[in-house]
Order: sequence, then structure tokens, then C-alpha cells
Amino acid sequence: MDKTGFEREIGFGLTGLALGGGTVVVLPLAAPILRPLAKTAIKGGILAYQGAAGLFEGVGDLVAEAVADSGGVATQAREGATHA
Repeated sequence: MDKTGFEREIGFGLTGLALGGGTVVVLPLAAPILRPLAKTAIKGGILAYQGAAGLFEGVGDLVAEAVADSGGVATQAREGATHA
């Protein structure tokens, strides 16, 4: 039997209401468990960001060393390319 548009809307509305009500009940119970997990995820993100920043700093140092070893030839070539 096919449901009319109105019957479908009521069904979706009741489903949404049940999910919303369940969330209101479950979230306060799950918060003590979820908070340490969220803090751990944030700490991991901070550590990953700091590691990536250190990696790029290391690459910058490597480029500066290579330019110094080349006697500034790379710097002169780069400056010529920007002024062209």
C-alpha cells in the first residue's frame, strides 16, 4: 500500500523526533566518555601540526644550506626570474 505525501511526512517527523529525543538522553550519558576521546584527538592534531611545521622548517634550512653551498647562484637565478 502506497503512503501519501502527508503520511510519509508524518513518518519522517516521528523518526526525527525519536532521534532527537534519543540524542538528548544519550548525549549527557556519553559526555564523560567522549570528552577524553575528544581531548586525545585534539592533542594528536596539535602534535601532527607541530611535526609538520618542524618538517617544513627543516626543508627551509636545507634549501638555505644548498643556496649557500652554491655560492648564491640559485638566489641570483631566482631574482632574475622575478624581475623578468
